[in-house]
Amino acid sequence: MKYEILGKTVPTIEVTLNKGETMYTQSGGMTWQTQGIKMTTNARGGIARSLGRIFTGESIFMTSYTAESDEAKVAFATTVPGDIMPINLSTIPEGLIMQKGAFLCAEDGVDLKLKFNKKLSTGLFGGEGFILQEAKGNGYLFLEIDGDPIIKELQAGEVIKVDTGNVVAFEQSVSYEIETVKGLGNIFLGGEGLFLTRLVGPGKVILQSQNFMDFAGRIASILPLGK
Repeated sequence: MKYEILGKTVPTIEVTLNKGETMYTQSGGMTWQTQGIKMTTNARGGIARSLGRIFTGESIFMTSYTAESDEAKVAFATTVPGDIMPINLSTIPEGLIMQKGAFLCAEDGVDLKLKFNKKLSTGLFGGEGFILQEAKGNGYLFLEIDGDPIIKELQAGEVIKVDTGNVVAFEQSVSYEIETVKGLGNIFLGGEGLFLTRLVGPGKVILQSQNFMDFAGRIASILPLGK
């Protein structure tokens, strides 16, 4: 498998496959393909795992693209302005934890499943921060970054607090929980919401400069109201 990232504002990854090689993505995630690609849509990982993807806001079904001849190409694009980050999971045996929406596509050797935070309070009060995805296996995983990527290498015990919508992914060695913003004035006047994501090292953390939900909220606030 070879890949090339095309474009800058809303980038696309074009993957060149040899016969028998496969990439998969969410249903509807493909942008273009050449002759020699076989498309198969199914509940990857079984019905139970597929139904679980509903909690992440992703499609129940995944679509696989398998090359039937050498040098066949298939491409996948981001949905908003940003970046695409390749991750070679073969170099991360313990795998990677991702926020929902961060998964763009992956090689067939990458296993993707839900990852539930052990702390119930995170699920009850943390909103989108509760349900994560775990990627393990061999091959490349491609992450969709909203805005620009920022990588932090946390030392043991080092803490960073992030708006949940700006978290993309982190290594398994990084602990994760949701904490409430302290102070009534900060809650009602600070404009940052009630909760922050608390990440504790050691390990790598991948952030994104744009919180798409905040961006969408600003666009919605200036749209004319329907009569």
